[in-house]
Amino acid sequence: MSSPSPVQRVALCGNPNTGKTTLFNALTGAQARVGNYPGVTVDRRHGRMRGHDDIEIIDVPGTYSLTARSVDEQIALDVIVGLAPETTAADRPALLVICVDATQLARSTYLVLQAQELGARCLVALTMTDEAGDAAPDTAALARMLACPVVPVVARIGKGVDALRTAIASALVTPPPAVPARWKPSPALADKIAKVRAAMPASWPASDGLALWALASIGDDELSHIPPALRAAVSATAADASDDDEAVLGRWRWLDANIAPLTERPLDRRFTDRLDRVLLHRGLGMIVFAGVMFVLFMSLFAWSDPAIAVVEKLFAWIGDLTRRVLPDGVIEDFVVDGVIAGVGSVLVFLPQILLLFFFLGLLEDLGYLARVAYLMDRIMRSMNLHGRAFVPMLSGFACAVPAIMATRTMERQRDRILTMLVIPLMTCSARLPVYTLVIAALFPSSTFGGLSTQSLLMVGMYAFSLITSLVAAWVLSRTVKSLKAKRLPFVIELPPYRAPRLRDIVRMMWSKTSMFLREAGTVILACTIVLWALLYFPRTLPDDAAGDETATAQALLENSYGARLGKAIEPAIEPLGFDWKIGVGIIGAFAAREVFVATMGVIYGAGDDEASLRKRLQDEKKPDGSRAYSPLAGLSLMVFFALACQCMSTLAVVKRETGGYRWPLFLLGYMTVLAYAASLLVFQIGTLLGF
Repeated sequence: MSSPSPVQRVALCGNPNTGKTTLFNALTGAQARVGNYPGVTVDRRHGRMRGHDDIEIIDVPGTYSLTARSVDEQIALDVIVGLAPETTAADRPALLVICVDATQLARSTYLVLQAQELGARCLVALTMTDEAGDAAPDTAALARMLACPVVPVVARIGKGVDALRTAIASALVTPPPAVPARWKPSPALADKIAKVRAAMPASWPASDGLALWALASIGDDELSHIPPALRAAVSATAADASDDDEAVLGRWRWLDANIAPLTERPLDRRFTDRLDRVLLHRGLGMIVFAGVMFVLFMSLFAWSDPAIAVVEKLFAWIGDLTRRVLPDGVIEDFVVDGVIAGVGSVLVFLPQILLLFFFLGLLEDLGYLARVAYLMDRIMRSMNLHGRAFVPMLSGFACAVPAIMATRTMERQRDRILTMLVIPLMTCSARLPVYTLVIAALFPSSTFGGLSTQSLLMVGMYAFSLITSLVAAWVLSRTVKSLKAKRLPFVIELPPYRAPRLRDIVRMMWSKTSMFLREAGTVILACTIVLWALLYFPRTLPDDAAGDETATAQALLENSYGARLGKAIEPAIEPLGFDWKIGVGIIGAFAAREVFVATMGVIYGAGDDEASLRKRLQDEKKPDGSRAYSPLAGLSLMVFFALACQCMSTLAVVKRETGGYRWPLFLLGYMTVLAYAASLLVFQIGTLLGF
């Protein structure tokens, strides 16, 4: 029996916004994340090419250059050249498929020149040819200039994808073409290249291009697995920025002379330019942005209500049906009040989360998010944040975990850590259930200026989180020694406006929703079961307990282990306007914020019926007969949840990204202190003012 054919690796590379990940989906059938602004693809993705099980496609993070200093650039370089110590020659890709944007031909081709200098075999996928129109280059002429095959593709509609698969398979079985030198280094630079090349590890590919990369990249960098001998050799050659400048100028002279003339006429960007005059205007642009965000967050509260009602009725029906099937006792209470009610009280907010993901995906696909990042750079700069931080921070409105991972696109560790420390302050989708419950239960439904006050309050909480995160960044950058640094200039590409791809938006919504559902089925369910047990046992009544069934149930609850724990911390949280029941919810919410709603449902016996839970919160009384939860207490609670780091997943990803416990512990500490202090001020000052 013949042995299976060895798998050949093909790396898919390119600048951000060249359609690289869309092409990866088309080649492999995978449902990878697709974005329209730099920084979406931050992890390696693998997939077998359709029709060719022996060819593996690797989706490499988008990068403009292989002069690697940032994490994304290092990942790209590791894949392309294989510099990691554990990498062997067999691990290196046999072919690079480089996406070149037909609307930005010379700039996109720069990466091809760098890859060829490093000794990589290349094939060009010419993307965006539909947008370039008549300005698209002649592919045969481009192929001659680059000394490699060129295949035009429009991946989002599948045009040219089959031809690209054929070209990839053919390139892997034919001898590589000779690539001529495009520029000649000066004698001084050539001498440095020779010295550095002699110090490179034997396991690295021997090439002048890799020695030049070492001269340009090693020094003020955050690169790992660079041998000390190589660092010493680079330092001994007195490498400086002029070495990289000479290489850059040499490449650009060749590109301007040979590649730029291949475009038949300039690309018509009049529509994009006219729109940008408004959206990038310092005054009008901010007004438009504020309007977009206002509509987005108003819709989360108003448009999702019908769908929420359907989910509530569904879980209420499931709970009633289960009670009729199961016999009375612990098992029935566990299944209905613990499992069904716990998960149901979280899933009831799924419509809001889906809406949030939909709007973010829509704005991303339109090309608007990149404009927002550019527009916000002035504000970010004043808060000592890098302009690129705004995109991860905006993603934090959906979930902090992928947002923190997206900080890898920043060059400096300082910028990444500072952004990680403020992203959890953004109002993520996990806070939505808490805000919705508190606003609906404790704040009267009225109108102000024709707008719902409840919706305005929801918008206000999002604005509060954004302002708080910016102020926190400003304070941290001035008080934490390791976060003090000179700010780097902000450079970002503004892609042309494009019609949204509904299929990609739906894929993204499903991916994010699946993540939420998995959490609801694991972490949140586990926490809910534990909390149910704490509030259910030991099922003993105090000696003086008496009364009807309702009074007995209340006595059992107040004598439970969970109630005892809540009462133990009540003296510490009472100044915030919270009682022991809120305390139990806060304890559970440290595992996942959504658990708070499930906990309150268990405490009040409301199950997954949110309307019933709202009513019980409204009707809750103190021993003196006064209302237990006032609007002021509700505002204090929302402020606490806005600022507290109640998410174990967030802390886990910060530990992974920073490589230790120092920063996640610092994050947990400063956010907890901030939440307590702010909530205390809100409640105490509000009480003094008579609210």
